[in-house]
Amino acid sequence: MKTFLTDVLKGLQSSPKYLQSKYFYDKKGDELFQKIMDSDEYYLTNAEMEIFSTQQSQMADTVLQDADKIDVIEFGPGDATKSIHLIKELSQRNKLANYIPIDISENIIALLNKNLPKQIPGLSIHGLAGEYLQMLPIAHEISSNQKLVLFLGANIGNFKFDEAPLFLQKLRSLLSHGDKVLIGFDLKKDPYKILAAYNDKEGYTREFNLNLLRRINRELGGNFQIENFEHYPVYDPQTGACKSYLISLETQEVKIGGDIIHFEKNEPIYMEISQKYSLKEIDEMTGCCGFGMINYFCDSNHYFVDVVLKSNGRK
Repeated sequence: MKTFLTDVLKGLQSSPKYLQSKYFYDKKGDELFQKIMDSDEYYLTNAEMEIFSTQQSQMADTVLQDADKIDVIEFGPGDATKSIHLIKELSQRNKLANYIPIDISENIIALLNKNLPKQIPGLSIHGLAGEYLQMLPIAHEISSNQKLVLFLGANIGNFKFDEAPLFLQKLRSLLSHGDKVLIGFDLKKDPYKILAAYNDKEGYTREFNLNLLRRINRELGGNFQIENFEHYPVYDPQTGACKSYLISLETQEVKIGGDIIHFEKNEPIYMEISQKYSLKEIDEMTGCCGFGMINYFCDSNHYFVDVVLKSNGRK
């Protein structure tokens, strides 16, 4: 709670104002994000689901290169409806030693620990609630098997273009030589299709963003007037950056604990980014971070790609 308050005040007292997207995911946020993924406009879910449900055998062949049994570590698994196809494939081949989902949401981890063993008999699951890279060393303590880290759903796009390499370098420093990473990237495409995915007609994305203000009110004693803010997404086809903002519709003051935050009319709060990439950009970035590309898997529309990388060892 203290960290949440500190991060919120730091962001809202900065210029320009921002909030950290990791705080979207309370119980209500999890429910709203599930609705976003199920919406007609959010093509990312169906594109990656097609990859995992039709190419899981080829993916298993790729990730099992030079490995007997592996541990699968998944960052931000959600309900694991995509990754379960690969997990089942590895389990049926008797190649999966442990499944270790890592998520900041304790709610997600509890649901996975409860539900996945029912779907995959004999599954050894060790859910960890916390930050991805902070929990990774704990995941390594579970066994000495070769690791496969899953980072799906284009979550890598939540980092700015210049921040993603820093994350990948840190990730690689925590892996052993030969460990593999499977990362989902949203590809650059029709700008209107991308923008619609973050401005669905049902308003789920709008409510997802506004829900963070409600969470601040509920957990930190804030007094945001939700109707005084509006969701605004924008996409830059040149850089590939799709950003979401909340816009203050009037001059106002918001109290959070003992602090007062002043908003000008039309002042934005930067909420999150969803970075889009070309295949060339993915290859260049991952290579510079010490990963070698083994294979990549695209959906039939070439909207999305899941890339299998091999760690070249710690520096």
